[in-house]
Amino acid sequence: MAAVVHHAGAGTTAAGLRAGVPSVGVPVYTDQPLWASRIANLGAGPQPLPYKKLTPERLGDAIAEAVRTPSYAQQAQILAAAIAKEDGTEPVVEALRALPSK
Repeated sequence: MAAVVHHAGAGTTAAGLRAGVPSVGVPVYTDQPLWASRIANLGAGPQPLPYKKLTPERLGDAIAEAVRTPSYAQQAQILAAAIAKEDGTEPVVEALRALPSK
């Protein structure tokens, strides 16, 4: 796939970044604007397209920008490689073990 379009929830954003392709975030509510902005700030996709401003034309433009901007694909691949090297489980286990017991 050349790019992904999603609502930019935390889990979906992570999945998109792991895919190593540009992401187009279309946030709806809660934390989604944050993660959609994070994608753009990391250089892995265009600026977010808020759901309330979503039109077929704007979505088409955002997708075109995502797939035609080589730096988005390059940065997405760099991020995917970095994520692949992370051990996401061990830090959580260590944090849980560090919690005070009753």
